[in-house]
Amino acid sequence: MIRRLFFAFALLGALASATLPVAIDNFIVRDKIDPSRLSLLITETKSGRVVADYRADESRPPASVIKLATTYAALRTFGPQWRWPTDFLYTGRLRHGTLKGDLIVKAYGDPTFSSRDIPSIVARLKRIGIRRITGDLVIDRSFFATDGRISSGFDNHPYSEYNAMPDALMFDDHLCRVIVDTSSGRAKAYKRFADPGFRLINRLEVTDKACRGRYSWPRVRIVRENGMPTVILSGTVSKHCRPQKIDRVLSRPYHAFASALLEELARQGIDFDGTLRLGRVPKGARELMTHYSIPLIKILAKTNKKSNNLYARHIFLLLGAKLYGAPATEAKGRKAVKKILGDRGILGSETVLDNGCGLSRRTRTTVRAIHKLLQDAYRSYAWSWMGTLAIAGVDGTIRKRYRNTPVRKRAWMKTGTLNNAKNIAGYVKGRSGKLYTVVIFYNGQKRWLGALLQNQILEWIVKSK
Repeated sequence: MIRRLFFAFALLGALASATLPVAIDNFIVRDKIDPSRLSLLITETKSGRVVADYRADESRPPASVIKLATTYAALRTFGPQWRWPTDFLYTGRLRHGTLKGDLIVKAYGDPTFSSRDIPSIVARLKRIGIRRITGDLVIDRSFFATDGRISSGFDNHPYSEYNAMPDALMFDDHLCRVIVDTSSGRAKAYKRFADPGFRLINRLEVTDKACRGRYSWPRVRIVRENGMPTVILSGTVSKHCRPQKIDRVLSRPYHAFASALLEELARQGIDFDGTLRLGRVPKGARELMTHYSIPLIKILAKTNKKSNNLYARHIFLLLGAKLYGAPATEAKGRKAVKKILGDRGILGSETVLDNGCGLSRRTRTTVRAIHKLLQDAYRSYAWSWMGTLAIAGVDGTIRKRYRNTPVRKRAWMKTGTLNNAKNIAGYVKGRSGKLYTVVIFYNGQKRWLGALLQNQILEWIVKSK
């Protein structure tokens, strides 16, 4: 009892100078949350009236909450309807359906470029009149100057989607797909596209037992042999299982793109006689067509709602190239985001940027800086901006977190999680209908305490404000 009282008095002493409602004080004391691990700032969004303010100027790792800076800078720079281009050009001559020269793809880093786009691209080439290509497929990836890594290697899961590194010719989210099909009674495993960037070894066996438990999924092991990833499939899978898809970051995306494009050319009756080459667009190349992405506002929503690291990295690099010229680099991206938002009084010296996505141990900012960003974004774009954030209990990273709570459909948030960080930032609608801007950072090994406090505060706003 004495220890509990001592802890409670210590907390109250630490909180004495803060602007905190009694309810939040009580949450902190009751759950024994170390105040030194916490920063928060809550205001009425329209009036700016402060509801809670605690250590708002203390520098902390924002984790994926820093994606708000990347995406808001892009929205201000390009506008919601801007679309990412990918140019198709050619050299030589195009006569009587034959392209006697190279087909060239100039990539600018569209992160949404995927196998779903290939049929329409080939159909457009066919409508232009191309029936045969005698030259090579040349891919120009020079718009991004990256360090050449496929994976960031941030943790012990280098082949997982969140570790994917950018490439000017991005394709299918940088994921290589292996398909396992046992429906015939035999264990078949194959690459979705003929990708020379990784190997596949199939040691699977098939059983007639039900598709559940250990018979429902193959064991997947990835090793590097002579610098190349090798996917080894083993174990026993039921023949009653549906075909299964295994997606990993294994190869450079242009391999899968080239394979998908050549397959579709053949399917639509366009002959191709050349090979794949990497290079730059030569002088004198002429434009055939340009493929455009979905509108930027939808890409920003994909980035923020699902906290897509790869998309954020691409946007970050694009901003660097826009302000300081190609090739895009992370250094230019850092400078660009600081410039764009700094001109609006957001992200000053208190913020240290790294790669724009938050998968970093170097990035630092304050709750107040993120709060300024959210206030400025709401004043400038209102619901258009809020629509890029995850909706509580509905989608994105908080689809399940608030599904069965009063917060459902009443909060629009960006989350950020690392080993020592559990953060959340966005907007919450109170019982009165007023909107509140909420930023809460918690740093500590007991991340669940941070999540618990955030959940309680959001629910308190919904119920009492």
